[in-house]
Formats: sequence, structure tokens, C-alpha cells
Amino acid sequence: MSRPLDWATLNARSPLLAAVPEPARRLARQMELAKGARLFTCGDRPEAMYFVLSGEVHLVRHGRNGAWIVLQRARDGCLAEASLDHAAYHCDAVATAPSRVLALPMEPFRAALADAVFQARWMAHLARELRRVRTQAERMSLKSAEDRILHYIALEGQDGTVRLARSRKDWAAELGLTHEALYRALARMARAGRIRMNGLVISLAA
Repeated sequence: MSRPLDWATLNARSPLLAAVPEPARRLARQMELAKGARLFTCGDRPEAMYFVLSGEVHLVRHGRNGAWIVLQRARDGCLAEASLDHAAYHCDAVATAPSRVLALPMEPFRAALADAVFQARWMAHLARELRRVRTQAERMSLKSAEDRILHYIALEGQDGTVRLARSRKDWAAELGLTHEALYRALARMARAGRIRMNGLVISLAA
């Protein structure tokens, strides 16, 4: 289901959206996704570039242990940027909460990259996303659940403390773990005095 677009509000919330040229704006649409809905599935042909306006959408693959591996977690940002030059998606996009998504059709989006301002802001966005992906790849290369937890707290937290903005089950998916494996690892680390937990706030022990 689509809704009218309020470009004045969109311009204020994102420098990238503020630079979208008028021809692409005229063809953009807004979509509503229920929790658990798939925006696209592996093998689908990319038809639009998506920007998550509210809620949360994950790019996921299924790992060998049965857990979802979260490749990207989009909240108030672009989703699946690599689809720009791909013939098909290599993962699923799943709404993990009721979400609102802006869809910019792919061909007008590609044409918009000829605009100098939009191109510069797109490149700046990709540079930030590359840094995020490198951090995620480094984390996923770690073998133990404990090491992945410590890596996350060190790089995503502040002063040794991370405040999760979602459930621990969702966090497990981002770490490439089953939620059972995450809970067991947290319990072991807490018993050993390596971390302190208070709800969704997790801190490294002094």
C-alpha cells in the first residue's frame, strides 16, 4: 500500500534524500510493511532503491547452523545499495518491525546519479556503508560467540557499554548466532566477571 510523499519532511531528515532530483521524486512511492513481511526475496530482480523511513528492515541469509545471518540492519537509511548493478538479489529483506519504506524506481535512480550533488552524497553514503560492512565482516570472522560479543561492545558501544535498541534475539541474528548460543555466552561471561548486564545495557567489567 502506498502513501503520499511529504518531500519537505524527507528533505529535512536526510541529506541524501534532499538531493534526489525532481524526475526521480515524481516516480517515488511509499510502502507500508507489517512485521515479518518480505520486501524482496533472494533471486528477485531489483526494481527500486529503498530507504527505510521508520521501523527496521534486515537483509538476511540463512547460516549453516539455522540462524539468520544479518548482512544489513536498516533503520532510517538505505537498504541493499549493492543491488544497483546486480541482476538479482542475493538475500532476503525482512521487516523486523512495522516499517515505512521509500521506493525509488531503479532506472530513475540510476539516471539521478548524473546529477553532481546527488552523486556526491551517494558516494559519501557508500563510503560510510563500506566502513560498516568491513566492521561486520571482521566480527563474523571471529570464531567464538564471546569474541563476537566483545568486538561488538568495543566498536559499537561507548566507554565499554552498549545499549541495545532491539531485543537480544535480534542482536543474536546480527552476530550470526542462534539466540540460545548468545544467551549461553552472555551467562558464561557474566559468571566469569567479564561483563555486567542490566536489561538491554551490557558493559565490560572494569
